[in-house]
Amino acid sequence: MEALTQFVSAINGIVWGPPMLVLILGTGLFLQIRLKLMPIARIGSGFAMVWSGRKPAADAPGEITPFAALMTALAATVGTGNIAGVATAIAVGGPGALFWMWMTALVGMATKYAEVVLAVHYRETDANGEQIGGPMYAIKNGLGRSWRWLAAAFALFGGLAGFGIGNMVQSNSIAEAMQASFGIAPWLTGVVLAALTGFVLLGGVKRIGAVAEKLVPVMCIGYIVASLAVLGLYAEHIPAAFGLIFSYAFSPAAATGGFAGAAIMMAIRYGVARGIFSNEAGLGTAGIAQAAGQSKNAVESGLVGMMGTFIDTLIVCTMTGLVLIVTGAWSSGLSGAALSSSAFATAFPGIGAAFLAIALAVFAYTTILGWAYYGEKCWEYLLGTAVEKPYRIVWTLFVLLGAVAQLDFVWLVADTLNAFMALPNLVSLLLLSPVVAKLTQAYFAGRRG
Repeated sequence: MEALTQFVSAINGIVWGPPMLVLILGTGLFLQIRLKLMPIARIGSGFAMVWSGRKPAADAPGEITPFAALMTALAATVGTGNIAGVATAIAVGGPGALFWMWMTALVGMATKYAEVVLAVHYRETDANGEQIGGPMYAIKNGLGRSWRWLAAAFALFGGLAGFGIGNMVQSNSIAEAMQASFGIAPWLTGVVLAALTGFVLLGGVKRIGAVAEKLVPVMCIGYIVASLAVLGLYAEHIPAAFGLIFSYAFSPAAATGGFAGAAIMMAIRYGVARGIFSNEAGLGTAGIAQAAGQSKNAVESGLVGMMGTFIDTLIVCTMTGLVLIVTGAWSSGLSGAALSSSAFATAFPGIGAAFLAIALAVFAYTTILGWAYYGEKCWEYLLGTAVEKPYRIVWTLFVLLGAVAQLDFVWLVADTLNAFMALPNLVSLLLLSPVVAKLTQAYFAGRRG
């Protein structure tokens, strides 16, 4: 087992090494330039469409409202990465890592926009009469028959990765948080989680969307309000915090307290890697959720979809990062969820750690629901709609298993599979970028006309 772990770890180091990070950032930058910075310029329009997308679109194909589709995508992305991932990035790379997370998000908005545009433009109707899409359908219908192997590869890697990164890792994080903060046995957490997950999944994407559009806004707003409360207590430290972020983004971070110091490359590497882990721009997953949304125009879906990256990283992750820095917890020597918990406990002794545990549990639970849908559509692409019910049962059982298992190896494998998911998606984005540009140009030309 040790030899297998070392082998997978070596592969992980390669696939998530500098070339992959450059490819993801480079693809986003290329798309941002090709779109003439439209995703950044249209942030206001994106928020307006998110708000108007709360109501069903008359006569538009799709199973759920555009807002519910975005919340389903956010359910999958706003998770442990926003709490533990940001903390790890700053603990290893220093405050400058947050700056590089911002840069990843700004170019990632173009990536997410393109993913959603292609997913909706090339979506299909399945045997159940539901709209389905994502990178596998964009590759199959956009690049042609000779590329179908690449579509199948994405679906296979996505279908397998989901059981780890979107399921067992999340339920394990919840079980650990509940045990550490409230003394709840992992098996009990697992049973409750499995029951809640199974109930939602039985209703398919409509029930997932209904739960996500209610739970995700509440959890995001609640977390932001709590973070702002911390920042209010440490208001005098906020200017210095931004100073650390910008100075350490371009110069080595000096050792201080329990922080060992970090080179600029560490800030870049961990900022980019954790940014991608958090917002999933480049993995192609958001397109799977947005393809189920009611829409008459792929560009409008893309404008809604790109806001997921903005909300996830530029708002939620920023809140976590600033809380870590202003409280001074970032230099304590802790990492991951323990570091975030320490920061909130410093600001609010007695209740801060409990709040963070509950926030982590809710974030991770919604990730389980969002990734359940992603995985289901991946397996449906490979095996047809008959796989849906067996898949939902197996997924629910894995939630229980994840809560009580040791998952270091599972995390490693799932993280590696995520990289293998990204490769087919990035190839399709680059090859189909002319389609994205043409659709975008036509849409805005029509609006001006």
